[in-house]
Amino acid sequence: MKRCFGVVLVIWLGISSYAQEQPKILTFDDAVKIGLKNGMLFNQQKNNLEFSQAQKFQSIVAIGPTVSSTATTTRTRGNSFNSNTGQVVNGIRDYVSGGLNAQLNLFNGFNRINQIRQYANQLDAQAYYVNRTAQDLINTVATQYLQVLLDNELLIIAKENHKALSKQFRQVKEQVNLGARSPVDEYNQEALVKAAELKEVQAEITLNNDKSLLTQTLLIDPMEEYDVERPNWDINVIGSDSLKIDELADRAKLSRADYLRAIKTENAYRFSTAAAKGLTMPSLTLFGAYGSAYNFQHGEADSVLAPVYSPYVVKDPNAASGYSVQTQTTYQIKANPEKPLSFQQQFQVRNVYKQVGFQLNIPIFNGLQNRTNYLNQKVLYENSKLTKKNLEYQIKNDVIRAVRNYEGAKKAFRVSLDQIRAAELALQFEFERFSLGVTSFVEYANANKVLVQAQTDKAQAEYRLLFQKVLVDYAVGTLKPEDFQ
Repeated sequence: MKRCFGVVLVIWLGISSYAQEQPKILTFDDAVKIGLKNGMLFNQQKNNLEFSQAQKFQSIVAIGPTVSSTATTTRTRGNSFNSNTGQVVNGIRDYVSGGLNAQLNLFNGFNRINQIRQYANQLDAQAYYVNRTAQDLINTVATQYLQVLLDNELLIIAKENHKALSKQFRQVKEQVNLGARSPVDEYNQEALVKAAELKEVQAEITLNNDKSLLTQTLLIDPMEEYDVERPNWDINVIGSDSLKIDELADRAKLSRADYLRAIKTENAYRFSTAAAKGLTMPSLTLFGAYGSAYNFQHGEADSVLAPVYSPYVVKDPNAASGYSVQTQTTYQIKANPEKPLSFQQQFQVRNVYKQVGFQLNIPIFNGLQNRTNYLNQKVLYENSKLTKKNLEYQIKNDVIRAVRNYEGAKKAFRVSLDQIRAAELALQFEFERFSLGVTSFVEYANANKVLVQAQTDKAQAEYRLLFQKVLVDYAVGTLKPEDFQ
């Protein structure tokens, strides 16, 4: 029983170790998904899209009134003016004020309207930029993934060639030991084996470098090993498509996100130019204000002794009438009239103020800032028109190049099939002749070299044709990132 358990444990550990040593498979769809998730530039542009949305919303809200509130508290020691008494007092006085201000722009040369149109077009332009950035990323991933696939295939070819030549070397060595061949043939065959081994090492180095580049693009852990997988695409279906340059060029103008972005950018600069021109025109603003204040004078008593004068009549022999009026002064406590009024009386009743009015602002001279800003926006507008015109020619060139490369890839693939078929037959015949001693070692080595080159050309033609349709869709602008999400 223990022996059975030990055997099971060893088998399980072996399977676990084998599973851990196997690198994961990175498919093309997974590579695109990871690239869209981790792509630095793509995610930066998505963040910029959120900012563009905020700018558009802010430009719309800016049409409404501007409202602000203010609150001020001050303590003054020394002479100060008390607005409640209308006198200059000396001492410590506290002052508190608060207000609500509002402004509504009635006319400013249509600056706000043009800004709304400007930011709306900028938002659309940024959305197109995000889309094109995603297509750029897919195109980059496709190119690098294709290169890794091709490198992997070339490494397999190099290994198989090295293996075949090593086997042939062992046969030639045995024939030399038996005296059937000259030692020169052994040395020549050994040189071929070492050359094939060098090609294998070089192919492995190239594969590692291109995998590192793909890893950097996808922003995945470089310590994690992975293998790429050939997409499950039918190369016969891909190679059967018939493409027309004129139709694709017309479609590209309607679907290329970079061209659509250029159109929206041109419109945005056109409206920003009009908005800058509006700053050179008079503006009319409606404003209003509501507020109040409170004063408190320190050191003022709540009550004071106020004199009271009481007249009375007494006999006065010196007076003509024999009587005179005299005044008796007494004092009584009364409320201090200088005491500040309560906060409620001052802030809610006495010191309340309301303002409403219009303000007309006519720009006369401000150091030519408005004029310079207008010229700057105008230059940007003119440059955006040149950018759009340049893109029109670039789109045509991109479509023409992509379609012609696609047609060339189809022809190259068909030719490579015939080439490898002929090279395989040639090597087979040369091997038989070489084994019989009819042909020289040089001719046999050349036949082997031609076969290896034919295998390389066939692999390159096949994978380029496999991905060429992606490049055509990228040139036309119909490459959809959501197909890989």
